[in-house]
Amino acid sequence: MDAAPRDGLPPFEDRTDFENADRGFVAALVPAVVTAGDGRVVWDGDAYAFLAGDCPDSAHPGLWRQSQLCARQGLYEVTEGVYQVRGLDLANMTLLEGDRGVVVVDPLISAECAAAALALYRRHRGERPVTGLVYTHSHVDHFGGARGVLPREAEAGVPVIAPVGFLEHAVSENVFAGPAVARRAGFMHGTRLPKAPDAQIGTGLGTTMSTGTVSLVPPTVDVTHSGQTEIVDGVRILFQLTPGTEAPAEMNFLVTHRRALCMAENATHTLHNILTLRGALVRDARVWSRYLDEAIDFFSDAYDVAFASHHWPTWGHENVVRLLAEQRDLYAYLHDQTLRLLNNGLTGAEIAEELRLPPALEGAWHARGYFGSLSHNAKAVYQRYLGWYDGNPAHLWEHPPVQLAERYVEVAGGRAPMLAAARRYADAGDLRFAATLLNHLVFADPDDEEARRTLAVVYEGLGHGAENGTWRNIYLTGARELVGDAGGPAVATDTAGITSALGVGMLLDSLAVRIDGPRAAREPRLIIDLIIIDEERRYRINLEHGALTHRSLPLHRTPKPHAGLTLTLTRPELLGLLAGRGLAGIETDGDRGLLKRLFSYVTQPDRRFSVVTP
Repeated sequence: MDAAPRDGLPPFEDRTDFENADRGFVAALVPAVVTAGDGRVVWDGDAYAFLAGDCPDSAHPGLWRQSQLCARQGLYEVTEGVYQVRGLDLANMTLLEGDRGVVVVDPLISAECAAAALALYRRHRGERPVTGLVYTHSHVDHFGGARGVLPREAEAGVPVIAPVGFLEHAVSENVFAGPAVARRAGFMHGTRLPKAPDAQIGTGLGTTMSTGTVSLVPPTVDVTHSGQTEIVDGVRILFQLTPGTEAPAEMNFLVTHRRALCMAENATHTLHNILTLRGALVRDARVWSRYLDEAIDFFSDAYDVAFASHHWPTWGHENVVRLLAEQRDLYAYLHDQTLRLLNNGLTGAEIAEELRLPPALEGAWHARGYFGSLSHNAKAVYQRYLGWYDGNPAHLWEHPPVQLAERYVEVAGGRAPMLAAARRYADAGDLRFAATLLNHLVFADPDDEEARRTLAVVYEGLGHGAENGTWRNIYLTGARELVGDAGGPAVATDTAGITSALGVGMLLDSLAVRIDGPRAAREPRLIIDLIIIDEERRYRINLEHGALTHRSLPLHRTPKPHAGLTLTLTRPELLGLLAGRGLAGIETDGDRGLLKRLFSYVTQPDRRFSVVTP
């Protein structure tokens, strides 16, 4: 029983992607296992050895093919002086050889995996020091391993280059909404699923996420405009700024003397996400398309190979132009046709059912929906323009899930008739509606073990039929939660390595989103001043009406009213204070009890909240 159509696939006889994925191979990491200092395994590439076999009935053949490509791992030469380590994390790490050392581009998610990737490179290319670090964009799989290649003792004088706005967007996604994003990412990437033909086989963008130490070295050089050129250790890099594409802060670049074009995550071998299922800002498919078109002209005929932060390179100038043009038209078509249909009155769900790609794009392997999907991307474009409300008054003020479910079960005649109906739909192959009915049963009574088990089987069927890797993982992880394996967020959620790189304002913002507003609203106005010695700035914290706000002021300015408490401290001491290490060594003036009252309203997020149950 298939949960998704399997027709319309490009010809499997075309082995170009496999040839390109293997081209330039130098050496693999053997065994492909990376451990943390305590011996915990944070990456196991060998777990995907089963992908060498034929596609089973429990996987979509297109996704199986994509997973076979993504599971290749090791050090690869892209062109002279440009190398990539692929298959040691969700993303690729690129290495640009300079006069004295090597410039690292996108150091993976975990410090442990980044260190292992750099060690593999050095084993075959010599003990070159890291002389530069480049972040192509603000997603954690492209900066989290920074300390694995650039430890604190080695960072002095090493430029760290990122697109303007990088730090702000890295924080908003990984700190402000970090716990919720991490929990959902565990579903999306299937990190807790077994690696097996009937379970997790990849994400479509890579295999999975590593689970080691996340870190961040703050940028020292901002790329503020297209055409900006930086020379790092003799490597001349020409940048194209592409904000609002795959990330709010992102950039492509050309290694001019190597004729090698980096497309960051703007042109990979899949239809990407306009709205990732783990949660993020909705991306702009129109702008994404325009920047791809601009890249074709901006970099002109100055490249012979294009590589990205995921997947494998494309060689040959005309082949690269074709890839960029088809990716350009992919996002333009998705955007424009969604707008055409919504202006004819169709809702997001209706557009998702109607929209189909033209044959030339549907028949291109790199345009298939292994990571993003045409269905949820069309809904994302709708959301960007019209929001969650589809215009139907019945949807304006619906009951929340549990209360809605209870009413559905009641009008269906009770549990038994609804369960029987769900099974009929499942047996008839309509797993989508069976899931809807069973989900109502579970939300109406989460202790209904029969409904939970039945829904788990339906989710497994939907997962096994999905061409999209993230849909598969979400369905299969949901099935596990239904049978009692809820677990934790399953991806790195310790943000200490990121928060240590934040400015004072961002640290205070991260505190504000954890305030229990209803309780804090009963608190009379509370004012605390922070005098940050190493910044020579005063930060005023104001808790009023349940909202924590802050203001940055010149050190000499003392606003009215006077603060009830003033702390004089360094930024590292502030980090320690926020981490719960107390006031030891910090100069205070005023009522120290105000700090205790403030912290009494700070909550800890639930990192194990339920997803498929109430």
